Amino acid sequence: MRIGSALRDLERSERGLTRGLERLAERHPAEHEVVHVGRDLAAWSRAHALDVAAAARRYEDAQDESDEPGAGLGRELGAALGGALDDPLGDPLGDAAARADVGEPESAETDGLELLHDLRQVAMHAYGVSTEWEMVAQAAQAVRDQDLLALCQRCHPGTLRQLRWANATIKVLSTQALTS
Repeated sequence: MRIGSALRDLERSERGLTRGLERLAERHPAEHEVVHVGRDLAAWSRAHALDVAAAARRYEDAQDESDEPGAGLGRELGAALGGALDDPLGDPLGDAAARADVGEPESAETDGLELLHDLRQVAMHAYGVSTEWEMVAQAAQAVRDQDLLALCQRCHPGTLRQLRWANATIKVLSTQALTS
């Protein structure tokens, strides 16, 4: 079975989402809601990752000998998204430190665009994690693992809430950031 590999991928993705939400909060300290909610949501992903790691240990012995480490579906999804799941806040707009080195002032407009970019990255990452939860839940049903299914039913709604928060925040901030 490859469930153990899928669980390890899900654990890595949850840890990546944790880092992404923490970095979002760190990068935008003036946005108080983003800071506080981002930290709270990061704690959810941290707890999910710990729970998934415990479940993965149950499947490690049953993992197919032919599976290569890191060859799971989540890794393939991350590669297809250009590493977005590994580095959810990659910074194609350039980071503040780089602008400071060349003497470019940060503006509210740039801050707003960076916040939208970072929220978009978190939303994309949360969507990827949600997809992995769906895959693991389907596998749990197929092998009739009630404990794993219960884990999915307990954690996946939190991931969906993280995604909804990122999308709602994007909706609220987009108008001003993109039209001013």
